[in-house]
Amino acid sequence: QLQASGGGLVHAGGSLRLSCAASEFPREAITIGWFRQAPGSEREGISAFRTWDAVSNYADPVRGRFTVAKGAAGNAVYLQMDNLRPEDTGLYYCALDVGHVTYTRMLDADEYQFWGQGTLVTVSS
Repeated sequence: QLQASGGGLVHAGGSLRLSCAASEFPREAITIGWFRQAPGSEREGISAFRTWDAVSNYADPVRGRFTVAKGAAGNAVYLQMDNLRPEDTGLYYCALDVGHVTYTRMLDADEYQFWGQGTLVTVSS
């Protein structure tokens, strides 16, 4: 079971760190994706991390501001969000893929089999 946490209310320019954790990942080689859905908008993929080769991918709106990495304990993946903007407001989800997703599809929600509940991020101007 995946659990996303770490959301909250911050001012523009601030930072948050989201966590995606599970009691145990189903296998060593997985991909964790981060998605968000703003009010009135469709869900979008924003970042993803492949554990077997440490490859990450970012959507253009967050590249350079967000960083995804695996935790040292091995059962969590973190999304460090810096220089937050009001347009980053939304419900953030993490998802897990147990296959070997290709780089070009890492931000595609259809690639992911397991989803956690979202955590709300609100950025005030």
